Amino acid sequence: MLASACSGGEPSQSDSDTLTMMVPLFGTAPDPQGEMHQAVEKLLGKKLKITWVPNADYSDKTNVTLASDSIPQVMVVQGKVPSFVQAAQAGAFWDLTGKLDKYPNLKPESEQTQLNSSINGKVYGIYRVRPLLRSAVVIRKDWLKNVGLEMPKTTDDLYEVAKAFTEKDPDGNGKKDTYGLILPKWPTPVYASSSPYNVIETWFGAPNGWGERGGKLVPAFDTEEFVAATKYVKRMVDEGLVNPDFATLDAGKWNDPFVQGKGGMIIDVNVRATELYTLLKEKDPEGYEDKLGMFGNLSRPDGQKFSHPFTGYNGFLAISKQSVQTEEQLDQVLKVLDTLAGDPGQILLSNGIEGRNFKLENNFAVPINQEDPKIKVLENDLDFAFIQLGTRATVGMGVYDAMPNSEAERENLRLRKELTELDLQTAVHDPTLAVVSPTYVSKGATLDPIVTDARIKFLAGDITEEQLKAEIKRWYDSGGTQVAAEINDLHSKLGS
Repeated sequence: MLASACSGGEPSQSDSDTLTMMVPLFGTAPDPQGEMHQAVEKLLGKKLKITWVPNADYSDKTNVTLASDSIPQVMVVQGKVPSFVQAAQAGAFWDLTGKLDKYPNLKPESEQTQLNSSINGKVYGIYRVRPLLRSAVVIRKDWLKNVGLEMPKTTDDLYEVAKAFTEKDPDGNGKKDTYGLILPKWPTPVYASSSPYNVIETWFGAPNGWGERGGKLVPAFDTEEFVAATKYVKRMVDEGLVNPDFATLDAGKWNDPFVQGKGGMIIDVNVRATELYTLLKEKDPEGYEDKLGMFGNLSRPDGQKFSHPFTGYNGFLAISKQSVQTEEQLDQVLKVLDTLAGDPGQILLSNGIEGRNFKLENNFAVPINQEDPKIKVLENDLDFAFIQLGTRATVGMGVYDAMPNSEAERENLRLRKELTELDLQTAVHDPTLAVVSPTYVSKGATLDPIVTDARIKFLAGDITEEQLKAEIKRWYDSGGTQVAAEINDLHSKLGS
């Protein structure tokens, strides 16, 4: 199951020349003598002993490793999984709260993200940065022009555009064979997972995950705004403005209806535009630039705007107290990670080796030597392995952006950044991301599908609004009442 890339023998506790790590792998394990591995070692002045674990097995391997007596110095932890939360709170990992400020590249750039990634306010890892807000809507700009409408600014506008895309022959083929909004089957049953449904609910004023109502924190699905947003989506489903297979469409095939000219809008992350430009270009090399547009978060009908942010991170680097036993050793490891998190390290992990696989042009990264087989190996190691070590940059979010292929793509990149800054001003953050309910840790897998399944069934017309509300009550009766009590109690203690 595992592929280990070893530089030298098994390091001892006192072997300060070697850093041991466990990292997820999305492709073939890098050769420790390969260019990327050697370049990272040269930058750090350390030998690296990395256990590369295929991503599909990473959760299981994390649990096995945490239960063993052989935890590497640094582990990529992909989220607040129960086994890690329990191990961290039991003292298996260094509490880094207040310790990162003296390391310039590890010091949190966002207090909100640092809080979001904490466990009941304590920091047990260096979070891996992701954009704090990246929700947006991509739209068939050519269709919008054909039906004579402007970019939506409100949820009412979105409905009108979806209706026009369905009924006014936006592609001009004389057939009624299009629909306005493409929705997929969401790949996780977790309720607050930034699905298109969650984004729309936030637009209507529902909390992002959890929010205050009547002086206490409640889940978003136990609010009037959740019901209003869900009925809004159901109206579009009932009127045929949404793809008929919305309850079963594989999220991995979400792009297909957009590119094939069947559906006109996708509510997702703004970087989806990059994928879509590539696919549209393959289908129509001459006209693809005119087909894609983008707009940001929408106001609800009364004009109030609530934007949907993300957590701002994707897992973290945690440091084991089993293999890093003293404050002095911890300082050594943090200094190494600080070097890796500096600009030279993040350029290496996100863009590659300047002069080998890319060059700078107008502050954009331009690929070079792409026909060289060694470069293909280097970029495979970069994109599918070493990028996972990055804390301040990642695929699609490097220190240097990739050179856009066209003026339209350059403009879209500018627009993404503009919309992000604008929508952050009205972002609705989940105040409970920092707290971990013990009951949710033990019962979350049972509780989560109750509401997400009921929402889909309501949208599909399989249950009534009253039955939807009954399922929300069942969530409370099945352990949700205790989860809510714990979350309110833990949140009240944050910062105390």
